[in-house]
Amino acid sequence: MIPQKMTIALLGLMLAGCQSIPLFPVQGDASGAEGTKPNMITPLVEKRETIMATGYAVISIQNHKNPSQQRLLAIRASKLDAYRALTEQVYGQHLDATTTVADMTIMSDTFRAKVEGVIYGAVLVSITPVGDDTYETTLSLDTSVVRDLRLLYLSQLAARRK
Repeated sequence: MIPQKMTIALLGLMLAGCQSIPLFPVQGDASGAEGTKPNMITPLVEKRETIMATGYAVISIQNHKNPSQQRLLAIRASKLDAYRALTEQVYGQHLDATTTVADMTIMSDTFRAKVEGVIYGAVLVSITPVGDDTYETTLSLDTSVVRDLRLLYLSQLAARRK
């Protein structure tokens, strides 16, 4: 009789330890109450209120003869670089690497990176000249938009698989 009670007690303890961990923090009520604590598996991006990304571009290498047009192209390129950095933070990066080894020596080592995604709702924080020949653009994105973008991405993936 005692071994049967011990077995039941052990099974009860083991089942009590089998609870699921939510992917997103659970809100206290529908109003989105503050005070929710992110769990261990919550991505670092979701622990911040906004994510920031900075892009850079050099003025002198822009493909135009007019210096004013080169400056405008550099501003545009730095903004696109900042959007690329935001996309990396939201969706991650696809890396493809190949290394060739012969006679225990690396003959070639190539990396290719690909970033793909949709970004909307980014806020332009600043466009600043850095030094004499570079522009820096900083963008920010609210984490609620990041969650929406990820859900949109996951729903598109699910639709492609059907």
